[in-house]
Amino acid sequence: MDLLDQFESAAREAAATVERIPRSPEAIAAAVARAAPNAQRIAVAELADLPSELFDDCRRLPGVFTGRTKKELSAAEVGITEAFAGVARTGSLCVAVDQADTGYASLLARTHIAVLAVEDIVERPADLFRPDRLNGKGLRRNYVFVTGPSATADMGPLVRGVHGPQRLHILILV
Repeated sequence: MDLLDQFESAAREAAATVERIPRSPEAIAAAVARAAPNAQRIAVAELADLPSELFDDCRRLPGVFTGRTKKELSAAEVGITEAFAGVARTGSLCVAVDQADTGYASLLARTHIAVLAVEDIVERPADLFRPDRLNGKGLRRNYVFVTGPSATADMGPLVRGVHGPQRLHILILV
């Protein structure tokens, strides 16, 4: 199985939804509209790795707001971010939390939509700590691993969305 198929399968096993889309502003905005058709408050995080123009059409979707305070971001129904890496074995995303508002948009919204470039998928977590992978980004960033939506079974049955997003939708740019 290639890395893309392995990543997609593992992400789905972790309760994320995954969609392969073309690398264009129109395709990303259309996928966001399909994934969150009734969202009233959408936060679009600033980009560090992907070209900013890829999110231009997303920034024009109904419901997108430009406020960047913690209070405003915590009221977002949908947070759209980039992921600088994906891990094929676990279906995990790596989201930089020290870049502008990305941490808030990815962790506070009820639905997190993450955009991942197919070439940024590595085989295993250890690959992130190699200077020859992803131009060493895994060694220079503060980031979280996001594996599916937030979930806990601390008090009994599995409950989603207690400590973060109830839903994770991954857009893979192919």
